[in-house]
Amino acid sequence: MIRLISISLIGLVMFLQVADAEEKTIDITSCRSGTINMLTASKDLTVYGIELKGITRSNHENKFGDNFTDKCIGVIRAKPGERMGNGYCKYLDPNGGIFIVGWAGPGGKEGGTWKFLHGTGKWKGITGGGKYWQITSGKPIESGTFQYCTQITGTFDLPK
Repeated sequence: MIRLISISLIGLVMFLQVADAEEKTIDITSCRSGTINMLTASKDLTVYGIELKGITRSNHENKFGDNFTDKCIGVIRAKPGERMGNGYCKYLDPNGGIFIVGWAGPGGKEGGTWKFLHGTGKWKGITGGGKYWQITSGKPIESGTFQYCTQITGTFDLPK
């Protein structure tokens, strides 16, 4: 009988923890400036590295991502009719907490997907992910650079 009560209590606690976990919405705009480090460029294959730095603004009432700064690195591979990139971004919140995301996709207006990989401070244990896509770009301010804004949507969970 005690074993049955113990198992029931453990099950109830686990259910309450799962029920208490609530996915939260992410809807941010990140505007960035980047540099290109060309590895090879030809009509058959182009491969280059990118480094981006920017700032985010929240588009959601929960204000997730508002005034975070970010730095991203990645590699882009392009062949006729095909483009693919992948990399990582580090986000710094105004209080000093960070999280890291991994991203992959063709980029541009087609965008791609991303997911949380790591967090510190209040972001420790963060999980979730979503989609991203470019919403605007400007004329490069200098040769070898690019400037654009990305829409980033998804969900996140934090351990209780």
